[in-house]
Amino acid sequence: MSHIDIGKAPPGTAVLPFYFTGALAFFILCLLMFLSAESLTAHYFNPHLLTMVHTAAIGWGTMVIFGAAHQLLPVICERDLYSPSAAGFSWYTLATGAALLGFSFWNFTTGWLMILGGSLVVCSSLLYCVNVFFTTRICKKYSVQKLFLISSAVWLLFTTTVGLLLAINLSNSFFEKNHLDILKLHAHAGLAGWFLQLIAGVSSKLVPMFLLGKSGKEKLLIYAFVLQNAGLSAFLLDGYFSASSARFMVYALIVLAGIACWMAYLADTYKNRIKKKTDIQMKHTFISMLCLLAAVLLIPVIHFFKGNQWTILYGTLLFMGWITAIILGKTFKTLPFIVWNEHYKNLSGKVKVPLPKHLYNEKLVAIQFRLFIAALLSLAAGIVFNHIFVIRCSLAIWIAVSVLYLYNVVKTLMHKTTTTDL
Repeated sequence: MSHIDIGKAPPGTAVLPFYFTGALAFFILCLLMFLSAESLTAHYFNPHLLTMVHTAAIGWGTMVIFGAAHQLLPVICERDLYSPSAAGFSWYTLATGAALLGFSFWNFTTGWLMILGGSLVVCSSLLYCVNVFFTTRICKKYSVQKLFLISSAVWLLFTTTVGLLLAINLSNSFFEKNHLDILKLHAHAGLAGWFLQLIAGVSSKLVPMFLLGKSGKEKLLIYAFVLQNAGLSAFLLDGYFSASSARFMVYALIVLAGIACWMAYLADTYKNRIKKKTDIQMKHTFISMLCLLAAVLLIPVIHFFKGNQWTILYGTLLFMGWITAIILGKTFKTLPFIVWNEHYKNLSGKVKVPLPKHLYNEKLVAIQFRLFIAALLSLAAGIVFNHIFVIRCSLAIWIAVSVLYLYNVVKTLMHKTTTTDL
């Protein structure tokens, strides 16, 4: 983390509220899953499962990513964040929008409340896009990471706009296409456009930084960017104009090739790393990549085999495996440094100060990692075999994971400045 120019870090109000709210949303998500475990054995279009998916995607994944992105944009672009005030305001709209959507979906009350929630999420996406576009515009030099950031922001705005249109369509039907077909396109635009490309871009910057490694194969990232966007765009266009098309398997392979190029770049970085010891946070990243690959390889199973469990497992691997693992791992690589910067950037070298790793409980992170593995594997098994008892037991473990994570996030955020003389 010593490579970060802390002089260009945005104020805490543009970053820290997102981490706390995301951690709280993760706890609420796990609690909702436990309370409605039966939803994981039903069709994916049911009110409680829709609540869980949107809580995971907006309240948990997007919330934490917004906070991290506002901190990392100045690092990647070597420029101050364009508008910290817009970043701060986007927290209000995103948090309120996520809460309204969660309430609306849980009770399935279509109408103005759901539409208002969707509108606020679109507003957050627009504010985020403004910061991404204008911060990257004033960059001195070109990098593929900026392409991923810009592309993911565009996909986010597209995804949330389609989501708002779907919310309107539930109360005032106007789509000529089947609502569920549009819903599938909406979901994959978010997963392969917003999440995949944002994570690919940011990880290609952070993983070399944390491993003290470097890859000379940056062309792999260019290939990854082109393939991921080409496959997703073709899937959406063909899916909209030919909803029953079986060509989606070809598009999935194109996206998979893009994922493979990105992972090959990370593997080369790992191979050339200086830091040989792999810590818990990087192990989270490894598990995250495995979950992503498993989800993509599950697509043919969903197509050729009957049963809702394969679709539910697909979503579980993506939201509770891939996205959750990357957040659980990267939070305690970034958040402690951000808080440390708030407290000690003007004191370092003058007095003795704690290290960023002292701001949270490392032992609890290790326990959290083990519980996460147990929770993910048991949940996947419960879904595949349609065993509600196993699902409930796994969700109890998920609650424990979320409690440990929330505790450590709060502990880090509540840190008080402590110094001693040199």
